[in-house]
Amino acid sequence: MTADVVLLLQDALGAAVDLRPTSLDAARADRSGHRAPAAPLAVVHARSVADVQTVMRIATRTGTPVVIRGAGTGLAGAGLAGAATICLSLTQLNRIREIRPEDQLAVVEPGIINADLNAALAEHGLWWAPDPASRDISTVGGNIGTGAGGLLCAKYGVVRDAVLGVDVVLADGELVRFGHRTVKGVTGYDLTALMIGSEGTLGVVVGATLKLRPLVAGAVCTVSAVFTDVRSAAAATAAVSAAGIQPAILELMDAHSVRAVHELLALVPPPAGTVHVTAQTDGASAPSEADAIAGVLRRHGAVVEVTGDPARGAELLRIRRSMHPAMAARGTTLIEDVSVPRSRLADMFDEIARIERDYDLLIPVVAHAGDGNLHPNFIFDGPEVPARVWDAAGELFRSALRLGGTLTGEHGVGILKARWLREELGDRQWRLQREIKRVFDPLGILAPGAVFADARPEHTSTDEGER
Repeated sequence: MTADVVLLLQDALGAAVDLRPTSLDAARADRSGHRAPAAPLAVVHARSVADVQTVMRIATRTGTPVVIRGAGTGLAGAGLAGAATICLSLTQLNRIREIRPEDQLAVVEPGIINADLNAALAEHGLWWAPDPASRDISTVGGNIGTGAGGLLCAKYGVVRDAVLGVDVVLADGELVRFGHRTVKGVTGYDLTALMIGSEGTLGVVVGATLKLRPLVAGAVCTVSAVFTDVRSAAAATAAVSAAGIQPAILELMDAHSVRAVHELLALVPPPAGTVHVTAQTDGASAPSEADAIAGVLRRHGAVVEVTGDPARGAELLRIRRSMHPAMAARGTTLIEDVSVPRSRLADMFDEIARIERDYDLLIPVVAHAGDGNLHPNFIFDGPEVPARVWDAAGELFRSALRLGGTLTGEHGVGILKARWLREELGDRQWRLQREIKRVFDPLGILAPGAVFADARPEHTSTDEGER
């Protein structure tokens, strides 16, 4: 059967079927640092929607699992292609089909790189707001598949807020279109929203109609604040949100993270316990909003710098953007992703400190404080995650849930968090979601092992950070 599947693919798609050992091996891993135990049957580089339909028809006919893959920058393992699977690569589907400035929308293929899209949109005075840390290397399709966020989501939202519709090839190869080209549209169930964050488990996104924004005019101001403890910093960021101030960026780095970044960038070592908060405001009200944020942070004990100089602002933000390379320089990194209500951010940092003590670990944390999304990092030596780290991660997830939070804010469930999904959803919702999966994928061939499975993958080192 394995040989038959490969022959069917080759007969139908010719050179698009890649059997090179290097390609098969690369498909086993993503930026999470994990890898599937064995290689897939083939990597198919789809060159058209018709190619995608052909792959899915062959997969359905033969009962062969399919893993959809973009740039491989995921952090939850959903794109790992393992034994007896077809890896369906969408990176060659990378065209911008349409840009309509008058409607502030674009229609794109899934393989286009986030940053390349925005470079093209800038010529029309527009941009697509989702801003994941991986924007220079991650695809729009991958952003949609994981429901990505990023630094700018405090003001401009996440992918779910910026997609009007999607074109989807279903498991049986049929092409369907969900959503609208209009700003408003509430006809029927919102299947576009269902596809966003579905991690390749419901269908193959082969096109997307994106909601754009005009490029922001006016000043950009940057606020950098130094605290002596992380609880005060977390409480201060929550106070910024509670005050109704709307920064474009509001980020927090704990003392472990600050120290690691200073070492990576060869900066003067900060005093022990130094915690950073970085905020950025934009638009016509940027200076007054920056001053208001600075006032809140000072009232919580921070030493604050405010600048409207773009070069200085970029220098301050560079510290935050260097977080994950700094973690990678320290060893193998398991990058986690939980969210809590902003009012409970300080409590979550207390929980992380407790877990550090209980498990004898250092857990550097960076947070998108503007929306309560934390990225704790577990660093260890060797290719496999120690049992103690998995146990600590499980305790961290349960702490987030107890505080009214969630297992993942933007990275997705993938393979890494599948074992904890039922704890968040509860039995009834977990069963309902599995039933939805069966409606879209009755043979269970899409993204095997992702989201609704319990297997822990192997772990290998990664030299990249948050994706």
